[in-house]
Amino acid sequence: MTDSPEAPEPLTKPNAEAALAAHGTNPWAIHDFRLIWLGRVLAVLAIQIQSSALLWQVYEIARRDHPIEQASLYLGLVGLAQFIPLLLLTLPAGEMADRRDRRRTVTLAILAEGTCALIFLAMAIHGHPPLWGLLAVAVGFGASRAFLAPASQAYLPMVVGRAALPRAIAAQSIAFQTGAIAGPALGGLIVGRSVSLAYGVALTLFVIALICFLIIRTSGKPTPVEASGDRWEAVKDGLKYVWNTKIVLGAISLDLIVVLFAGVALLTPIFARDILHVGAEGFGLLRASFGVGAFLMALILARYPIPGRGGMLMFASVAVFGVCTIVFGLSKIVWLSAAALFIGGAADMVSVNIRQTLIQLSTPDHMRGRVSSVSMLFIGASNELGEAYSGLMVRLLGPIGAAVFGGFGALAATGVWAKLFPGLRKADKLV
Repeated sequence: MTDSPEAPEPLTKPNAEAALAAHGTNPWAIHDFRLIWLGRVLAVLAIQIQSSALLWQVYEIARRDHPIEQASLYLGLVGLAQFIPLLLLTLPAGEMADRRDRRRTVTLAILAEGTCALIFLAMAIHGHPPLWGLLAVAVGFGASRAFLAPASQAYLPMVVGRAALPRAIAAQSIAFQTGAIAGPALGGLIVGRSVSLAYGVALTLFVIALICFLIIRTSGKPTPVEASGDRWEAVKDGLKYVWNTKIVLGAISLDLIVVLFAGVALLTPIFARDILHVGAEGFGLLRASFGVGAFLMALILARYPIPGRGGMLMFASVAVFGVCTIVFGLSKIVWLSAAALFIGGAADMVSVNIRQTLIQLSTPDHMRGRVSSVSMLFIGASNELGEAYSGLMVRLLGPIGAAVFGGFGALAATGVWAKLFPGLRKADKLV
């Protein structure tokens, strides 16, 4: 007589290590990684659709009463509203990710993002929402992202192990770019019909992503280490580690400065509406072009990881990204603008893959939450604060001047960082 089968238990660390060793370098053989991948695709898709709807809605409201330069400042406020909570909460969130269950933190953060989508939907259905109301919900959305990013990045190595990590990062990039491609394109099309419908679709996708993370079995509890109990000291330990590990510091800060200068996400509604005159559908095309290039490059990197000379290749890809930003700024033809964004997206994906791999492989598990929080704080600064910066530069230089200035700034930063961080420039193998 056999024993009755018991429900499977969540993977403990020894069992997880044995399972990961059996899968080698193939993350797709891991059930929980497939759930993470799907959940990330859906969450990013939801974020991009929601972001497209919010940017278009804010710009349309502001443009009714203000000229282009002044209306662009309201777009900058959207980024600033999301950056402020990131600035205040990301480092404490990273420290929490090194103490608390990382999977649970990711789940709660996605729940909070879905709640923001529900509020956006309710405001859109009500009609004529005030700009301050939209910005207030954007603040809440930024707060949820502050907790999501470090926990999710620190959780990934726990699910796939060290051997499969480079391919898993490339696969995660595919997940991100899948959402980044379809999200803006769908967002542009859906917004063209109804802003309310766009928020409703985003809410539905957040709910499905939440379910994916709820059924993952791998434990998210970090490796226990002796600590002083002082959380601020733990945060400072993470900052010290980043400062003293020059490869990590150089990789993180390079992303900040380049995207701060050359990020064009905020400029796409301005170019679509008032320069290229292609409307909401063209806005979706421009938003998607960058993601298409990044997606195809991520597919290549997932199949063929970069074998060597990673540092030099990273700096070269950043330089290509800067050139593409200049071409986008000068173009008056929609297909040329889309092509510049496509190539820029491919180049950016090479840089992102190398940076993230170097950061993860250079960081011990008990520090990953805090190091990831520093990384995400810099990324948040480059994206959200970059949008505020872009809004200001549009006011000073106009949209074309802002894009061209940003591209040259990215090229200059590439040379400066290559000189300041020779270890990053000489980084070779990514395994």
